Amino acid sequence: MEDDDERYRAPALDKGLDILELLAGIDGGLTQTEIAKSLGRTPNEFYRMLDRLVRRGYVTRLDGDRYSLTLKLFGLAQLHAPVRRLASYATPLMRELAQKSKQANQLSVFDRGSVVVIAQQEAPDYWGISIRVGSRISLYNTGSGHILLAFSSPEERKLMIAENSRSVEEAEPSAELLARLDLIRARGYEIMTSMQTAGVHNLSAPVRGSDGRVIAALTCPYITLLTPNAPDISQTITLLMETAGQLSMLAGFEKGVDRQV
Repeated sequence: MEDDDERYRAPALDKGLDILELLAGIDGGLTQTEIAKSLGRTPNEFYRMLDRLVRRGYVTRLDGDRYSLTLKLFGLAQLHAPVRRLASYATPLMRELAQKSKQANQLSVFDRGSVVVIAQQEAPDYWGISIRVGSRISLYNTGSGHILLAFSSPEERKLMIAENSRSVEEAEPSAELLARLDLIRARGYEIMTSMQTAGVHNLSAPVRGSDGRVIAALTCPYITLLTPNAPDISQTITLLMETAGQLSMLAGFEKGVDRQV
């Protein structure tokens, strides 16, 4: 009996998706020949497909002969109602958090094995650390990732780890990390030295939905400010937790749900 994967193949669609997935991981674009070589095909096989992707706005030409991904796919993702609604709810609260804490902050969700930033707020003054909206960051080495893992159910966590293993070249979570997740869950938030930027402490808190499950992580990349009246790290954690709680309420969180469930 013919395998379902083969019976329902759509070669042209597969070819277009192969191109998009390849370009998504490349800075500076690729030529038609480089695309063909990376995908194990001949350049002629991709001419019409690249032309259509350019005409539909998913791909753009750089310097005449190189192709690069546009932001159209990201824009389509933002049209997804739950994500758009969550980012909309979060924006004024994140702005207020930035003003009170004097720090930048961002909102992230789990998507296809990684953590994706869906909203971010700059620090109000000169200094601050921020991550671009749309950035995909590590599930295991960031405060946001730790929160999403720590406050997920055992079944959800298992699926997240499996999906991460399929899509991202990261080792399985260590026993030390798994033990840390229990500590984070009991404490209610994460505080960790950034594994990407020196001098930064990632402060992260869970945002919950109406069923009490974590739906996003609110994170402040905290840097020590020497300016007058700048909140210290303990005060910033308090502000972060208050904002995450307010956003949980807006997202449908019910007061009667145990926050540790």
